Amino acid sequence: MISTLFFSFVGSLIICMALIPPLMATASRLQFLDIPKDQRRVHSNPVAKVGGIAFGIGTFSAMLIWAPKDDIVVAGLLGGVTILLFGMWDDRVSLPYTVKFFGQTLGALVVMWQGNIHLNTLPFIEAELPLWIAYPLTIVIIVAVTNAVNLADGLDGLAGGLSLLSFAGMACLAYLGGDQTVTLLMVPVLGGLLGFLRFNTYPARIFMGDAGSQFLGFFMAVSAIVLTDPQRGPYTPALGLFLLGLPLLDTVGVMLQRLKEGRSPFVADKNHLHHKLLAMGLSHYEAVLVIYLLQATLVTLAYVLRWQTEGTILGVYGLVAGVILFPFLRSRVWRIQSNRFLKKADRLLTRASTITSSPWLTTEPIRILGIAVPAFLIISVFLPRRVPEDMSYVAALLFTVMLIGLWLSPPRISSLVVRGGLYVGSTFVMYLSEQPAASTDIFSPIHVFFVGLAFLVALTIRFNSEHRFQTTPLDYLMVFLAVMVPALPEMQIGDIHLSFLTAKLIVLFFSFELLLHVFAQRLTQLGLVALWLLCGIAIRAWL
Repeated sequence: MISTLFFSFVGSLIICMALIPPLMATASRLQFLDIPKDQRRVHSNPVAKVGGIAFGIGTFSAMLIWAPKDDIVVAGLLGGVTILLFGMWDDRVSLPYTVKFFGQTLGALVVMWQGNIHLNTLPFIEAELPLWIAYPLTIVIIVAVTNAVNLADGLDGLAGGLSLLSFAGMACLAYLGGDQTVTLLMVPVLGGLLGFLRFNTYPARIFMGDAGSQFLGFFMAVSAIVLTDPQRGPYTPALGLFLLGLPLLDTVGVMLQRLKEGRSPFVADKNHLHHKLLAMGLSHYEAVLVIYLLQATLVTLAYVLRWQTEGTILGVYGLVAGVILFPFLRSRVWRIQSNRFLKKADRLLTRASTITSSPWLTTEPIRILGIAVPAFLIISVFLPRRVPEDMSYVAALLFTVMLIGLWLSPPRISSLVVRGGLYVGSTFVMYLSEQPAASTDIFSPIHVFFVGLAFLVALTIRFNSEHRFQTTPLDYLMVFLAVMVPALPEMQIGDIHLSFLTAKLIVLFFSFELLLHVFAQRLTQLGLVALWLLCGIAIRAWL
């Protein structure tokens, strides 16, 4: 199973990242541009809205190649394609809401018919729901969550980051509950989302569009229903409320406020949570971080409460929901005066950096990274004890594609090719190095090296003044995952310690971003390192 998960994740990531540049180049001709026409938009220039097409195709391709073709997976594919096609149509011509609801209902009917996916029971009800109740309720849930994620897509990186946290939480719970089907549904989505988010985080170069946000909401609803079906696994449907997270609460809050003000609950306005945070005085960047934190809290609570009674789960959810919904019921918006707390914290950090500033802190960490990371990557191809033939063929194919890409691509695209080669090549060698299971001793040489690497990355981000690296909400999201995943128990699939592998890869990816940012003039050398990784993996199977 581990090979299937690995290839489906990496395959979806590669396909998504490969599709984004050509889709961006043709977005205007294909009429997939988001042109701001009203004050609800937070951007002022046209942006290509083709990200959903890219990660949708990446997800479908990975599932078609690597996922087993059981009824639930086929249902997810057919329903997802239905939603994606209607979303693409909507992105081009702005469909009326009746046609949108028809497409969403059609997608829900497809998964119910093909995969027999529907709500079987409700909290506190032991008996199975009759079909005349279960079917309409399932359609309502799928359509509601689909639209909730669509409405949450209001800031750069927002809907994608929220969905990433929900899907990661569902993948973790599915693995712990022994549900391979949901795990194999989640992993390709996670790969495609990560490939997309690097282009979508603030300031966004690409949007996911209605095709992407509806696709994510649809998959989130279907996966939550399957995961929390007591007939298939150990989890109660009440847990799905936490997994669906903030988009659902945000939609409920907005509708409550509209009803309280005597307006239609379906009329668009600027009362979503992200609008309220901006009105409070938070910047775009800070508002996204706050919403990520709330979503991470909800998903973490789903993990913590997974074995609790339905009464406990619903009681905690009621308390959390009350806190989140409270701002929607207030007539006056709190304001953070000039972000005084954030500015005071920044002044303290600036003063500390002034005190500790020295040539070593400002220049040496990145220089050491520039030597240590390429050296480790060159040596790393010899770390795996064996390389499977199928991975060797994949590496050889990627080596050829990357070589052609570097030869024919303009400089702007070449940096993406190098980044992709470094990401994929390092993922291959680190994955192979974990088989058989690597030592979990934190003081082993490889772990000490990565702890030192993480320390150098932190120093470079904080103190390198000549080439200041601007962190994004996605970076903080990755740090959160790097800290949380190793803390989860039993995160091992076969011989792979998933927690340690994830933490190492995140440290390496941060290193790559810093090197590509600071040493942009050395793109050729970094490209050669990436080619070495893929070439080494390709030939190791035959040595």
